[in-house]
Amino acid sequence: MRRNALRSYQSVLILKPDLDETQVDQVLEKIGGFLKENDGSCLKVEKWGKKRLAYRVKKNRFGYYLNIYHTCGNQNVSSLETEYKLFAQIIRYLVLRLDDKELERAVSREHKEEGSDFTGREASPVKKESATKASDND
Repeated sequence: MRRNALRSYQSVLILKPDLDETQVDQVLEKIGGFLKENDGSCLKVEKWGKKRLAYRVKKNRFGYYLNIYHTCGNQNVSSLETEYKLFAQIIRYLVLRLDDKELERAVSREHKEEGSDFTGREASPVKKESATKASDND
C-alpha cells in the first residue's frame, strides 16, 4: 500500500468573469482551507486576470484566470478536483503534477520578476549609439 506522499501540483482555474477582487479572494481562501484540511499548502498564487476565452464555456466569453502552485497528498487530488467541479464560481480547471525542477523554476521566476525593474531599465548600448548619432546629425 502506498503512503500518502505530498507532491507538488499546479492548478489553473477559470472563474466566472463577473467576480470582483473580494470574491476572487474568497475563492482562494476556500481552496487554501481545503488544502490545509488535507495536509497540503498553497505555495504561490498568480492572478492572471480577466481574459477572453477562445470559445464559449458554460455561456461565458470571458473568464478570470488563476494559477495556483500547491502541495497536496496524492490520494487527495481526486477530492480536490471534485471540489473544483462542485464549486459554482469555477468554470474550468486543470490540475497538473509538477516535478521538483518545474516547481523550482516557477518559484524562482517569481523572484526574478520581483528583482528586475522594467520601467527603470536603461536602453541597450546599441540603441544609445544610434540615438546619439541621430542627434548629432540634426
